[in-house]
Amino acid sequence: MVDVLAACKAFVAVSGHGSFTAGAAAARIPQSVASRRVAALEEHFGAKLLTRTSRSVALTPFGQEMLPSVRRLVELADALRDDAERARLRPFRLAVPEVCAPSALARLVAGARAHDLDIDPRPAGPAERAELARGGEARAALVAVPPGDGAWRVPLGLACRADPGDVGALYLDTLRAGRAERSARGRRVWVQPEDDVPHVRDRLTRLGAAVGLRPAQVAVAASVVVAAAGCYGADDLVLCSPEQADDLGLHWRPVGEEDLARGYAVTARLREDANRVRSLPAPLVGRCLGGAGR
Repeated sequence: MVDVLAACKAFVAVSGHGSFTAGAAAARIPQSVASRRVAALEEHFGAKLLTRTSRSVALTPFGQEMLPSVRRLVELADALRDDAERARLRPFRLAVPEVCAPSALARLVAGARAHDLDIDPRPAGPAERAELARGGEARAALVAVPPGDGAWRVPLGLACRADPGDVGALYLDTLRAGRAERSARGRRVWVQPEDDVPHVRDRLTRLGAAVGLRPAQVAVAASVVVAAAGCYGADDLVLCSPEQADDLGLHWRPVGEEDLARGYAVTARLREDANRVRSLPAPLVGRCLGGAGR
């Protein structure tokens, strides 16, 4: 079977230098290989491309007709190779949660490079991450899903400024305002944008209503900064992961009445792109998210 591209390259090199010796040297192949490839191309086309003498070669009329097309094919193949190399080296844009700390993202990027994946992280909120993947602006995204459906699970709890001591959990019913406090707004539980998803927000809201909290005591903050500010200035609490609580200098405990968690999965327009992320060690991605692989 003729390797047409290799034969075309040999023909272009030999015809351009007017000699099998010089052409083979330019193509970095043995002269005998260049001769065989040109002969195979002539057999493939069914006509002679070159006339040979003891010292030089010259294009036949057929060879003159074919040379421009053959040269275009070689140039296109070279351009295709260069494009493929650039595409292979282009960073892999991955939409990630905004709650991922810069240091955690840096460790993810470094670890992924050891597995031949050059990640370009794009922090975004839950809805935006899914849209970035659907629209192709990101090759893949780590999207929010119910924890039972995800590849990664991040535990959630309540964090506050004051150390709760030896208690193993914080219960929402302890935030219920007493009769003397009915005029006060009560301590709030802030939900940050990353957890403004039904499988977290709705469960927490239903729990708050079930234990007698006022509707305003479970509120969605515009950002984790706003949520943390409530903890520092008003003795509120923020729903977050243990790692986030450490970063914010807050004391974290699980929610006593409910096992709350974030779940994450990979989505992408192309299955191959999703599989490239899934092929990374689960703990490498899990540490970035603040949890572990399932």
